[in-house]
Amino acid sequence: EPGRGLRERGVQFRDIESAATMTEVQSERAYLKQSHIGTAQLKGIFKKRTPGKDGYRYYKNVGLGFKTPREAIEGTYIDKKCPFTGNVSIRGRILQGVVKSTKMNRTIIIRRDYLHFIKKYQRYEKRHKNIAVHLSPCFRCKEGDTVIVGQCRPLSKTVRFNVLKVIPAGSKAVKGFSSY
Repeated sequence: EPGRGLRERGVQFRDIESAATMTEVQSERAYLKQSHIGTAQLKGIFKKRTPGKDGYRYYKNVGLGFKTPREAIEGTYIDKKCPFTGNVSIRGRILQGVVKSTKMNRTIIIRRDYLHFIKKYQRYEKRHKNIAVHLSPCFRCKEGDTVIVGQCRPLSKTVRFNVLKVIPAGSKAVKGFSSY
């Protein structure tokens, strides 16, 4: 029965569908909630209402000309490291890179290619850097997509950037190696 453990804790539901929705949001052992929304407001969050209109979902505009995704406004995910719904501000550098790996949970690896000038030979050499980036659940991306990322406070030991926009890869044929 969906939501059985929640009923024991005193959470009231109007119907079975809302209980199933509650269990989809609560995917971790810890109780997930948005820090900007009080628990008194959370009691009615799983009624048949559109989130955002009546204040049950917190979202913000990160600025710098980036639009808040529709999934961030209407979605039910809870991510405290999301730049649109969490407690993270974007400041500093804005970078662009190609998605190299999506194997981690809510984290991707992007590759940034650049040319480095060697003064002795008056030539450039190809170099690259891999950067770990937090990917909010409001975005869907796969390997080969181009992403625009913004710098934020350190989210973990290696993650200092957040995805702000995903540009899907074109319908090009997949090559065996990536070109610069």
